[in-house]
Amino acid sequence: MSAFRSLAGSELEKTCDKASEEIKRSKSLVVASHIDADGLTSAGIACTALERLGKSYEPLFFRQLDGPALEQVADRGADLVIFTDLGSGMLQEISDLKLRSVIADHHKPTPAPDTRGITHINPHLAGADGATQLSGSGVAFLLARSMAKGNDDLSALAIVGAVGDLQDMASGKLLGINREVLDVASGAGAISWYRDIKLFGRQTRPVFKMLEYSQDPYIPGLSGDEDACIAFLKEMGVRLGGEKWRRWIDLNQDEKSRVVSALVRRGLRSGLSSIKLERLVGEVYTLLKEHEGTELRDASEYSTLLNATARYGYSDTGLKVCMGDRNAALDDARTLLAQHRQNLVNGIKLVSKQGMAKKRSIQYFDAGDAILDTIVGIVAGMCFQVADRSMPILAFATTPEGLLKVSARGTQDLVRSGLDLAEAMSLAAGKVGGAGGGHNVAAGATIPKEARDEFLEIVDAAVGSQISRNKKTI
Repeated sequence: MSAFRSLAGSELEKTCDKASEEIKRSKSLVVASHIDADGLTSAGIACTALERLGKSYEPLFFRQLDGPALEQVADRGADLVIFTDLGSGMLQEISDLKLRSVIADHHKPTPAPDTRGITHINPHLAGADGATQLSGSGVAFLLARSMAKGNDDLSALAIVGAVGDLQDMASGKLLGINREVLDVASGAGAISWYRDIKLFGRQTRPVFKMLEYSQDPYIPGLSGDEDACIAFLKEMGVRLGGEKWRRWIDLNQDEKSRVVSALVRRGLRSGLSSIKLERLVGEVYTLLKEHEGTELRDASEYSTLLNATARYGYSDTGLKVCMGDRNAALDDARTLLAQHRQNLVNGIKLVSKQGMAKKRSIQYFDAGDAILDTIVGIVAGMCFQVADRSMPILAFATTPEGLLKVSARGTQDLVRSGLDLAEAMSLAAGKVGGAGGGHNVAAGATIPKEARDEFLEIVDAAVGSQISRNKKTI
């Protein structure tokens, strides 16, 4: 019996059943996925489900699905291609190549007059929002559930992917079909959830570092200031540690309550709205079968560990971790995570040194080749610690192919004001000979280098129109 109560969920399950039959009839398969946490968990779910069916497959990972990537997929000559966390924006191109495909994606589909040979699973096609109600890994989980009984344990990866895709940020918890996946995960003994502080690093970071790196919400007087965070905790009577720094999970309930209450008071005194402070506390998701105090125990930290693998060209390492390797692959992932953290720090220092340029409705920086194009979006999001939070950030970086990667990041407050970066980036990229898309709060594009200034003008006008249009309707 289905665990999915929503109409959208049941509609998606019907398409998943059709796709499952396609998969079972196929002898050779390719699993093509994206290089972020949602893409890795999506691939991990699909590949594990295929292994349990005794199916052979080849995993492929891409920064973005474009013409050359599709040619690479086509060259494999597989009976069937399973696209996870990508594909919905390239429907016509996939069809033109006559690639028999299952697309398990959650991004807004682009119109395509001919989709023969494609079984398309996407929450948008069932009236659900792929930005907040179901992630790519959630779609992959629905597909895995249709493929065979006994795959409910894979729901834990779907939650990691959804959190990595920031689908819990707008409301402080997972919603929509994600919620139904969460119920399956709980029933399988894979996930527990409860209300707690939402700041990153509860399992592994010293408490003062957890406060220092808080960016959503940004805590005036604490975010970005280590000394102030240490002084704040001492003022609260919270012992920082002896031989080992204490983490959030090491604090008792009384200490936690004192810290949260003081943070709320500080925020109110600094003029933070109640909406912003609501993001301080919300649901957190614990993977019950992982060891406490490790990156894999917390869904948010798990997703960051995965980002540290595929974004540096080590997708195979992240995939192995998703599929249960807790030895060599996990050790490699932790080494990559340490390097990833240093790269992010270096990126933020670079942006702080060179500063942000501003237009009417957006701000931006161009990192050239000083920041990897695969992590420049993460750096952009972290820059809200020090940047103007009243406008979105666009970040440019040079790709190995000599193009410009553009990553755009907003805040939930801006989204409430009408911001839709997916719409703006797609529009602007299309006008300058590139391609773009994503979600309202985070989107990306790849464009020709010489088109940067024109692209900025188009995005600036689009964002300004979105915000002003929303103001007129309030």
